[in-house]
Amino acid sequence: MCNVYVNADPILYESRTRALRIHGVVTTVRLENLFWDVLREIASRENMTTSQFVAKLHDELVALRAEEPLNFASFLRVCCLRYLSMAAARDEAAGDVPRNAPFQPRVVKTAV
Repeated sequence: MCNVYVNADPILYESRTRALRIHGVVTTVRLENLFWDVLREIASRENMTTSQFVAKLHDELVALRAEEPLNFASFLRVCCLRYLSMAAARDEAAGDVPRNAPFQPRVVKTAV
């Protein structure tokens, strides 16, 4: 079982910092490449760029919490994991994935 995880392409867990503009303010976010890939996939489904989608998440979080997020990178990682777990649950419910099958992320191509 561990080979599913240990044999992951090292580029997937290499970190990358991106500069994003949120309301005219440039901020940097450092995430592992796989998380950037998942964010790009979600943004594409929403017909947005990754930057637009991240800014929208930021705005919705600030509107909900009425304050700036303390650890926005962690929030983005949790968003990605929630997206992937909900997708896996939908696939399992639809019978597309056998129960207890090793999780295989749908995002496999990494742009560097």
